[in-house]
Amino acid sequence: MRAAAVVVALVCGLLAGCTTTPTATPTATPTAGPADGTCDLGGLPPQAGETVHRIESGGPFPYPRNDGVVFGNYEGRLPKRERGYYHEYTVPTPGQSHRGTRRIVTGGQPLIRPPEFYYTGDHYESFCLIGGV
Repeated sequence: MRAAAVVVALVCGLLAGCTTTPTATPTATPTAGPADGTCDLGGLPPQAGETVHRIESGGPFPYPRNDGVVFGNYEGRLPKRERGYYHEYTVPTPGQSHRGTRRIVTGGQPLIRPPEFYYTGDHYESFCLIGGV
């Protein structure tokens, strides 16, 4: 039985380029809790910097119905604050005809220099606090 498995594996490898070595299945990295660390604005997609500039300038925003709305933090990935503390803004993704998954979430009063800027590239699964903004 063992010899037959070896032969099958060799033939499979020769004909199809496959292997019998099991591949590791990627596992989701659990979030580390409120904000997963800090990130530098220069290390984020350039559209994130453009969005921060729009926020600081008071607009205009690419999705006026969605940008600047209250972010509920229902996932609990950001520090707990009263409702209305966080607001979200779309970070456009080139080539996509919809909002995509990238956002800047601010903490504090909208359209007044927010004290906190968070970035998520995976639609609220993880966040980093943007340093140096």
